[in-house]
Amino acid sequence: MNFGKSKSDSELEFIATTINKYDIVTIQEVVAGNGGAKAVSRLIAVLNNKGFQWDYAISDVTTSENPSSKERYAFLWKVSQVKKIGKSWLEQNFQKEIDREPFMSTFEFKGKQFTLASFHAVPKKKNPESEIKYFKLLPALYPKLNLIFMGDFNCPQSNTVFIPLKKKGYKSILTNQKTSLRQKCINNYCLASEYDNMFYDAMKTTSLNSGIIPFYEKFITLKEARKISDHVPIWSVFKIN
Repeated sequence: MNFGKSKSDSELEFIATTINKYDIVTIQEVVAGNGGAKAVSRLIAVLNNKGFQWDYAISDVTTSENPSSKERYAFLWKVSQVKKIGKSWLEQNFQKEIDREPFMSTFEFKGKQFTLASFHAVPKKKNPESEIKYFKLLPALYPKLNLIFMGDFNCPQSNTVFIPLKKKGYKSILTNQKTSLRQKCINNYCLASEYDNMFYDAMKTTSLNSGIIPFYEKFITLKEARKISDHVPIWSVFKIN
């Protein structure tokens, strides 16, 4: 949430400890100004003190016409585990139709390549379905790439807008799993909406395991937890077929 200069050293330490066991991480809501890129490099410095060497790629600022919507994305990865292939890019084909166009990057693991598309949809009240409907066109635009779509879609995987992708053989890693934080827990239940997910081509990739990281349980109040993020991280272990 608002990943920029407002993130303190202790908050970055908490984030680094939370994500250190994973091989590739994508961050959304990286602040568009200079503070965002600097916060990512600060996080990498913390991660590099935890036993692995990390590298990162930060997107240009998204081309939203609404200044308050402009953001960056970031990919972080362990150089001993995966190799980034070529340049990362903001998806150009639907820049006018999508407020914060996906940030895409191809990686290689043990000789097999896959391309991650990180996406932060417009809020629910702005009709994210009007953006997500274009995702069904991306596999045909990149027929040689093994695409994995991931991020905050601001709508559940059960939404009919995902049916065209599912008909192409894409599956979600999570089903009926809420991922955004409430303002306050109700009867010890702290999650609000089923917004975040990953979609992968089941012919090319297998999700061996997946879940969320309920990091908020380490904080006394949700108000404190929400300084880190208003969504829980989601994760998946993939096998490239």
